[in-house]
Amino acid sequence: MEAVRSSRFCDGMQFHALEVTLSQFQRRGCVLVVGALLLLGTMQAASGQERRRTDETRTGDQSAPDPNKPDANKPDNKPDAIPPEKSSVTHHDMDLDGKSLHYTATAGTLLIRDGEDDHPYGSIFYVAYTLDGADPNSRPVTFLYNGGPGSATIWLHMGSVGPVRVVTDSPKATGPGPYQIVPNQFSLLDKSDLVFIDAPLTGFSRAVGKGTPKDFTGVDQDLKAFDKFILRYVTVNQRWNSPKYLFGESYGTTRSAGLSATLQADGISLNGIVLLSSILNYNASSPGLDVEAIGNLPSYAAIAWYYNKVQNKPADIKAYLQDVRAFARGDYAEALAEGDGISPEHLDAIAAKVAQYTGLSAQYVKESNLRISATRFRKELLRDEGDILGRYDARFEGTDVDNAGEFPGYDPSDTGISGAFIAAFHDYLTRELKYETTDDYRPSANSIGEWDWHHRPAGGGGRGFGGQQQMPYVAGDLADTMRKNPKLKVFSANGMFDLATPFFLTEQDLSHMMLSPELRKNVEFGYYPSGHMVYLNVDALKELKRDVAAFYTETGH
Repeated sequence: MEAVRSSRFCDGMQFHALEVTLSQFQRRGCVLVVGALLLLGTMQAASGQERRRTDETRTGDQSAPDPNKPDANKPDNKPDAIPPEKSSVTHHDMDLDGKSLHYTATAGTLLIRDGEDDHPYGSIFYVAYTLDGADPNSRPVTFLYNGGPGSATIWLHMGSVGPVRVVTDSPKATGPGPYQIVPNQFSLLDKSDLVFIDAPLTGFSRAVGKGTPKDFTGVDQDLKAFDKFILRYVTVNQRWNSPKYLFGESYGTTRSAGLSATLQADGISLNGIVLLSSILNYNASSPGLDVEAIGNLPSYAAIAWYYNKVQNKPADIKAYLQDVRAFARGDYAEALAEGDGISPEHLDAIAAKVAQYTGLSAQYVKESNLRISATRFRKELLRDEGDILGRYDARFEGTDVDNAGEFPGYDPSDTGISGAFIAAFHDYLTRELKYETTDDYRPSANSIGEWDWHHRPAGGGGRGFGGQQQMPYVAGDLADTMRKNPKLKVFSANGMFDLATPFFLTEQDLSHMMLSPELRKNVEFGYYPSGHMVYLNVDALKELKRDVAAFYTETGH
């Protein structure tokens, strides 16, 4: 789950104070921090987006040293020593779709250098899985990462398409160990080599030399670091001629869209990009806009369908959601556009229709002025049963302190899996990958509060002083790359029960890139009965593997 788009990812930071007790590891998300550059409300909305992978809020005395901060061990801002690049190489076997695969796992670090004096300023941790005996000229290589911003990549690494995965009780809370790590029968290793990258300041990735956290904590700073890592990796491992893919989740999709343009400028033309649970426009949550209210509605309908809150429940959810989409972009959007001038009769009619789709009462919809935040929806839908819903995955249920109030006290889809993923990764890293270090592994960099959201887009599409965006709109970067590399294809994977990155908002972003009719064919969509981390539902993971494998076959050239 990674990304931060204010309420799109966070359900609105203004509701956030009641959720600050959530997991310290914000795994997925998006943060829509607007700071002084936009409005304080948007800033508040943004910072809570990716709870597992980033910091939830900034509390306490900011002048006091925080041992969890990336620069806490840099007394007097002295530069860290530059460590050597290191790696642990192990060899493994697995059976996948009736084939025996022999592969090499490399857990290690690579140094990235700044562009001024060419000195290393970052040491980036990664785990690569490469198929033994394959021709690197024809064998694809995929770079994978979670988001946050400020999240390590243990979630994708240990749950999605790597050679192993941790077993969870999803959508129930997994609980304490011991945990089971099993061969992943839905791995993409049969289609591509896989390189899982921990973002700077997360995992074992560190600022080194003259590098400081400020060199990494920002949209463009992050893009620069990932660009340099990928260039370093393909050079060291002689993979310049390999077909290349990006696979990002949540804020990782923000990164992929921007990175596609950065890599293109550096001579790397990508074959494909997999966007899992996307956030491509951080401006949609700005106050005064109804973009999120419209974009969230189909997700509410899907969740109401899941919990049997829809009268005369249709059997085919995908056909049902087509009707909801039509209402959302039609009658519902028109009603919201009337603003305060909507007539009582029209208000009653639209509220009744929204209630029909969402499972909420018409009175509640009216009291919300037809605009229900995702946070309120999570508290209200099962209030009569005493349950709250997960934000990253609404299939997860939990109980709150009481049934009163309008905001959930925590996210059960976060707390229900974090312990399993973190513990399993540590065990796997030392037991199987034989990686030894005295450093602490950081699931989160806790850097969201310091994130610089300015972005200078590719293709001259920026608005504002000097062409710089105050908040990133990276769908434009992706579109620019697709025009320059017309064979690049994009696969957008979406969980139907995801309230962090609702699928209808992603559809809007990807359908407004101003592409030619021919290029529009290069964007594909997949929908799955799961949440933000689609792979938590093993049946959905099976479908995801099937669809992405077909996508690789189409784009391998």
